[in-house]
Amino acid sequence: MMSDKQPAKAMAYIHDLKLFYAVFTFPENLQPAVLEQCDRYCVLHINAAWTLLQSIGYSIFSDEQRRLYLYASLFLPVRSTICIDKKSKEVPVASYIIRDSLKLKASDAEMVTNLHVACEKFVDLIPFLESNEDPEDLKVNLEDEYLEIPPASTKRVLAGLLLRQIKDFWRVALLISTLLHPKASHTCDSLNSHTELDRRKIFGKFESAITQLDLDHVWKMKLLLDGKAMMGVLQLKLGGPSIGKWRQRLLKWQLAHPNGTMEECIDWIKQSQAKCQKIDCSA
Repeated sequence: MMSDKQPAKAMAYIHDLKLFYAVFTFPENLQPAVLEQCDRYCVLHINAAWTLLQSIGYSIFSDEQRRLYLYASLFLPVRSTICIDKKSKEVPVASYIIRDSLKLKASDAEMVTNLHVACEKFVDLIPFLESNEDPEDLKVNLEDEYLEIPPASTKRVLAGLLLRQIKDFWRVALLISTLLHPKASHTCDSLNSHTELDRRKIFGKFESAITQLDLDHVWKMKLLLDGKAMMGVLQLKLGGPSIGKWRQRLLKWQLAHPNGTMEECIDWIKQSQAKCQKIDCSA
């Protein structure tokens, strides 16, 4: 369906023939309930997404990325809606439709969900990447008593963490996020608030920012220390949750210090650990 030469037209025909809910079967007991004319909003979103992709050029995405970009855009108006599946688990309704109604791969449903999550994060992140201000609201969960992020590195750490989650689909999520920028309800106004040219500018500016931060393919970056080496530095005989926390700190440290060496990394861990132990002893 999304591999057709004119997927937006196909969706429009399905809507005009009043077949949308027959093709895309929504389950019962949705939370929250879908808006009236939800089918129309879904078609508006895929049409805007298709027009935007045409203007930028198909070559930026692979066939697989383009297909999932269109599914994610189609179901963008219901990205926050959940339902209860056959196993009594809460799942996003878009995931349910893709997996149970369209009978597509489970990985397709998972990726559409991931794209929805990532595009929301891009919407929050874009204004900070466009400004020279330190993003305090997004910085809150970055630091702890062991880790301090230099102000100049905050943007790189935030963007890097997001790209490592969505990997080589980050451009797909970014382009989808332009349909939500600025934040608005799922109405026609949310799509009309920015022209196609505005969206192209937002996409191009952020894509350039990622390149300037040297973050493309950041998901391939390996940690300087593996779990065993981390245990040795921390002088721990057994692993556990603390190793996982330190590995997450190490990831942030490496994003903040892209040229940092293993020796510098070990020095940072030892100094941070000694500092906190000193504070604990004096408390």
